[in-house]
Amino acid sequence: MSAGFLQTRAGPFSPVDRGGSRDYISGTFCPSEEVRPMKRTRFVLAAMVIVLSIPAAAAPQAAPPSAAARSVRYEELTAPDFARAVAQSGGTCLVPLGILEKHGPHLPLGTDLIDCREVALKAAAGEYAVVFPPYFVGQIFEAKHQPGTIAYGSRMMLDFLQQTCDELARNGMTKIILVNGHGGNDAFLHYFCQSQLETRRDYVVYLFAPAYDGATEARLDKMRRTAVDGHAGEEETSVMLSHHPQLVQQAKAGDESGADQKRQAGLKHAYTGIWWYAGQPNHYRGDGSAGNAEFGKALFEAEVAALVEMIRTVKKDTVTAELQKRFFDDAAKPLETRPFVKK
Repeated sequence: MSAGFLQTRAGPFSPVDRGGSRDYISGTFCPSEEVRPMKRTRFVLAAMVIVLSIPAAAAPQAAPPSAAARSVRYEELTAPDFARAVAQSGGTCLVPLGILEKHGPHLPLGTDLIDCREVALKAAAGEYAVVFPPYFVGQIFEAKHQPGTIAYGSRMMLDFLQQTCDELARNGMTKIILVNGHGGNDAFLHYFCQSQLETRRDYVVYLFAPAYDGATEARLDKMRRTAVDGHAGEEETSVMLSHHPQLVQQAKAGDESGADQKRQAGLKHAYTGIWWYAGQPNHYRGDGSAGNAEFGKALFEAEVAALVEMIRTVKKDTVTAELQKRFFDDAAKPLETRPFVKK
């Protein structure tokens, strides 16, 4: 219940300090007993008794939504319908992972968050799965110098995602698909998936890793206008234009440079954590002014199609859980592990 419902409001059943009372049958104000005939009072009381003694008709109960009409959005399901959704999805849940960070001078801070959830929602509508609410706890230390960035600590990132997966599994979601929308999460999520082998688990975490066939790649390359891209450039701007054009301020895309500044050009055969800031201090790589909705729609549809295909294979997959169980059994008694022999 919201705070507004807790506030006292004048209404048919509110006391009124006007030297009288409110007629609860008609809702009109009645003068005090001193100026009202007793006969009228008895009539009103009798009417009240009659009305109150009539049993109220039970309000018709809405039927639970059919499988076809059931929402894919986790937050929209009732508790009873959530249980049905778990069964309908085969215990499959999509967790779209975005971030809150600068996206050039023209895209919203939540671009990754918005985009990957749109992909997940569209794919889940094609092959039923439950889509977790917006998730923005990820790796974004490299953008802490830019306004609006929310960068959580390393330990919290791991713990938060692990406990989210644990809780989903406790609620029957034993096949969890991470749908990443943020490039800065790549290394973190690969490590997270590898860390699932740290201790025995009765669920499987899958990371969506789309790979397109040659024909799709060729079609997308033909539509691409720029050679350099990477963050808030042609691709991300195009995709946002395809599903949330009202959030794109494309006229501002040229206000800042998205070129690689090459400030570590003299360093050879080395990797440092400052590499992104060294090349893209504006947290922008590419040219968003080249973005267009047609290209964005093609990119979006290709990713959705790949995710639909993945969901279908994950639902059918029994091998991964079996292998994971066998691994944990062997890991508990490594001296008894026998050499693998292909049958």
